[in-house]
Amino acid sequence: MKTSSRVAEVTLGLRANWQQFWLLVLINAFVGAMVGLERTVVPLIAETEFGLVSKTVILSFIISFGVVKALANLFAGRFSDRLGRKPILIFGWLMGLPVPFLIIFAPAWEWIAFANVLLGINQGLSWSTTVIMKIDLIGPKQRGLAMGLNEFAGYLAVSLAAFMTGYLAANYNLRPAPFYPGFVFAGLGLLLSIFFVKETRSHARREAQMKEADEPPAGDHSQKMSFAQILLLTSWKDRALFSASQAGMVNNLNDGMVWGLLPIFLAQSGLAVEKIGVIAAAYPAVWGLAQLLTGALSDRWGRKWMIAAGMWVQAAGIGCFVIGSAFWTWLSGAVILGLGTALVYPTLLAAISDVAHPHWRATSVGVYRLWRDGGYAIGALASGIIADALGIPVAIAAVGGITFLSGIMVAAVMYETLPIKR
Repeated sequence: MKTSSRVAEVTLGLRANWQQFWLLVLINAFVGAMVGLERTVVPLIAETEFGLVSKTVILSFIISFGVVKALANLFAGRFSDRLGRKPILIFGWLMGLPVPFLIIFAPAWEWIAFANVLLGINQGLSWSTTVIMKIDLIGPKQRGLAMGLNEFAGYLAVSLAAFMTGYLAANYNLRPAPFYPGFVFAGLGLLLSIFFVKETRSHARREAQMKEADEPPAGDHSQKMSFAQILLLTSWKDRALFSASQAGMVNNLNDGMVWGLLPIFLAQSGLAVEKIGVIAAAYPAVWGLAQLLTGALSDRWGRKWMIAAGMWVQAAGIGCFVIGSAFWTWLSGAVILGLGTALVYPTLLAAISDVAHPHWRATSVGVYRLWRDGGYAIGALASGIIADALGIPVAIAAVGGITFLSGIMVAAVMYETLPIKR
């Protein structure tokens, strides 16, 4: 009875929970900054310091990151439903602490790959739990806004860290200076999570209570479901959840290509390290900033067509890298790609939250993020193999074509998940 009484006293919404919400936004910025440390410099380290030639081998650090992060997302969702959100968040930060040290002192490429295993755990657990906790706090009315703010903070931090590491690498060296800020990011993220973050499962339970008298979520799915049922439903059986999962996977497939191949492609085209850093930073900067608008717009316009359009815009941005031959064309491609991703990223999370019941929503988000971040591994492996066989421009073009086809899949299969637009 005491637990039920406490749940009944919980208030949902941004205004009622603004302190915890903005604290989680800040923590997610530190999560994003950790992965931003690698966006400019690590692919260049592979060639210049370790003498790696094979693009598939170079992209192995993204493959290890993507596989581990995808699985960590799955476990983060499931164990957040069972154990609570805060313990998973803290454990994620503990895994992130050694990453800068390993990269700075790596005597062999295998150390970099192992650092990315730990980074994948950090990203999967910590980013997933901040997403889930914000969804818990915000309630059903402003999910797009909440996800826009979350992804804005994370990817703006990715951008700033990518720009900073490019600057430090250009003015000092590829190692160790660009990775010193990682100790600050991981330390602050861990301390804030331990001492200031509060558990949010009671907010999810409150929303579940409020839903009991209402119509069931889209798809008419049972409130009590096994893990296997949620996995199958999110991956395949529900048209909206399937569409979101495949679009998320393709989104990160092209992001993995941009992360791993683009710095090498630009360097081979004669671009200086500082300009590579500008392009590497522009893409997540536009992505992050535009999500302040796109997340909220999806609460008004609906999810389906913003997702489909976003995939098509991404494909156009990727095309600019193929047809371009100068800095400004490539920078334009990065901006267009960032805009397309901003249309897609928060909207996909909002769509998952529209469909999933609060009792199993964290698990469903984890399954979606399993597929989405599995795209890193698939994209790095596929683009690496194509680049080795046919060249980097062909690999980039192939990824752009897959992205365009994913938008067609959303347009053909997905139903609208926003309740007011059904």
